[in-house]
Amino acid sequence: MAFIITSPCKTEKAGECVEVCPVDCIEEGKDMFYIDPDICIDCGACEAVCPVEAIYMEDEVPEEENEYITLNRKFFEDR
Repeated sequence: MAFIITSPCKTEKAGECVEVCPVDCIEEGKDMFYIDPDICIDCGACEAVCPVEAIYMEDEVPEEENEYITLNRKFFEDR
Protein backbone atom coordinates (compact mmCIF):
# COMPACT_ATOMS: atom_id res chain seq x y z
CA MET A 1 0.00 0.00 0.00
CA ALA A 2 1.38 3.38 -0.99
CA PHE A 3 0.72 6.96 -0.12
CA ILE A 4 -1.71 9.01 -2.22
CA ILE A 5 -1.54 12.73 -2.94
CA THR A 6 -4.96 14.40 -2.89
CA SER A 7 -6.64 17.64 -4.03
CA PRO A 8 -4.86 20.18 -1.80
CA CYS A 9 -1.74 19.55 -3.92
CA LYS A 10 -3.51 21.01 -6.96
CA THR A 11 -3.60 24.45 -5.40
CA GLU A 12 -0.18 24.27 -3.72
CA LYS A 13 2.12 21.92 -5.67
CA ALA A 14 4.94 22.86 -3.30
CA GLY A 15 7.31 19.94 -3.93
CA GLU A 16 8.80 19.38 -0.48
CA CYS A 17 7.66 15.78 -0.82
CA VAL A 18 9.89 15.25 -3.84
CA GLU A 19 12.91 16.61 -2.00
CA VAL A 20 12.59 14.23 0.97
CA CYS A 21 11.61 11.01 -0.81
CA PRO A 22 14.48 8.53 -0.35
CA VAL A 23 13.47 6.40 -3.35
CA ASP A 24 12.41 9.10 -5.85
CA CYS A 25 8.91 7.72 -6.27
CA ILE A 26 7.14 11.10 -6.57
CA GLU A 27 6.63 12.47 -10.06
CA GLU A 28 5.28 15.79 -11.20
CA GLY A 29 2.17 15.79 -13.34
CA LYS A 30 0.53 18.70 -15.11
CA ASP A 31 -1.51 19.85 -12.09
CA MET A 32 -0.04 18.02 -9.12
CA PHE A 33 2.43 15.39 -7.90
CA TYR A 34 1.84 11.62 -7.92
CA ILE A 35 3.39 8.75 -5.96
CA ASP A 36 4.40 5.61 -7.85
CA PRO A 37 2.97 2.73 -5.77
CA ASP A 38 5.48 0.26 -7.23
CA ILE A 39 8.44 2.28 -5.92
CA CYS A 40 7.04 3.80 -2.68
CA ILE A 41 8.45 2.17 0.45
CA ASP A 42 5.79 3.63 2.77
CA CYS A 43 8.32 5.57 4.85
CA GLY A 44 6.01 8.56 5.41
CA ALA A 45 8.67 11.21 4.79
CA CYS A 46 6.49 12.91 2.19
CA GLU A 47 3.43 13.01 4.44
CA ALA A 48 5.40 14.69 7.23
CA VAL A 49 6.59 17.62 5.09
CA CYS A 50 3.51 18.36 2.99
CA PRO A 51 2.52 21.97 3.83
CA VAL A 52 -1.13 21.42 2.89
CA GLU A 53 -1.59 17.90 4.33
CA ALA A 54 -2.46 16.45 0.93
CA ILE A 55 -0.75 13.07 1.44
CA TYR A 56 -2.41 10.03 3.01
CA MET A 57 -1.86 6.30 3.23
CA GLU A 58 -4.15 4.78 0.63
CA ASP A 59 -6.49 3.23 3.20
CA GLU A 60 -6.73 6.55 5.08
CA VAL A 61 -7.69 8.80 2.16
CA PRO A 62 -10.83 10.75 3.13
CA GLU A 63 -13.92 9.50 1.34
CA GLU A 64 -14.37 12.79 -0.53
CA GLU A 65 -10.83 12.38 -1.93
CA ASN A 66 -11.17 8.74 -3.10
CA GLU A 67 -11.05 9.76 -6.76
CA TYR A 68 -7.36 10.59 -6.25
CA ILE A 69 -6.60 6.92 -5.63
CA THR A 70 -7.84 6.19 -9.16
CA LEU A 71 -6.13 9.26 -10.62
CA ASN A 72 -2.82 8.19 -9.08
CA ARG A 73 -3.07 4.67 -10.54
CA LYS A 74 -4.09 6.02 -13.95
CA PHE A 75 -1.14 8.46 -14.01
CA PHE A 76 1.33 5.58 -13.82
CA GLU A 77 -0.64 3.20 -16.06
CA ASP A 78 -0.82 5.72 -18.89
CA ARG A 79 2.94 6.15 -19.17
